[in-house]
Amino acid sequence: MWVEFDAALTLDSRVVIFHDDTLDRTSDGMGLLSEATFEAVAALDAGSWFGRAFTGEMVPTLEEALELFATLGLGFNMELKTDPGREVELATVALPIAVACWRDHQPTPLVSSFSRQAVAAAKEIAPQWPRGLIFDRLPSDWAEVGETLGLATLNANHKHLSREQVMEVRGAGYAVMAYTVNEPARAETLFGWGVDAIFTDIPGEMLQAVGGF
Repeated sequence: MWVEFDAALTLDSRVVIFHDDTLDRTSDGMGLLSEATFEAVAALDAGSWFGRAFTGEMVPTLEEALELFATLGLGFNMELKTDPGREVELATVALPIAVACWRDHQPTPLVSSFSRQAVAAAKEIAPQWPRGLIFDRLPSDWAEVGETLGLATLNANHKHLSREQVMEVRGAGYAVMAYTVNEPARAETLFGWGVDAIFTDIPGEMLQAVGGF
């Protein structure tokens, strides 16, 4: 099993693991993450929103997250967030940290983004790690982009994915990953089409329902 997470930059260019653009939903902070310093972010409670048992949990740094994944024997897919104008900066800061933290004997990670600029930067900085482009709908120039960026995967919103697209993309030599799939029946359909992996919020339930992925 692998973990997918979002890497993002604070105002002072520290890499933290955070999904939303704003702090409001998953912490006791307010405003944009990109406008908050690391010191301010590190002082936030990022657990209470999820449950009382998680009160006091902090926003993890990239280094802390990778250390935990290594301890638990997990692989990872790092999504480079698309903070406008900072996509390349994020790749430039995050990838050297990740490469330094991750050992060769551990599962080779996947680096992905909605941003073509971020993926292009990843190709230059860490060419040894496979790359994925994330999209809502399959772009018309996916084959050209795949070749230019040296993609390993195309990561698709499962809601807009068809069997024919899966067959076409896989036939061109790319893996297909689908997000975010929280219904076992849908996962089984996607795997039946040839989808290589899914992203889900309920990995335990999915493993019981459809087996390994």
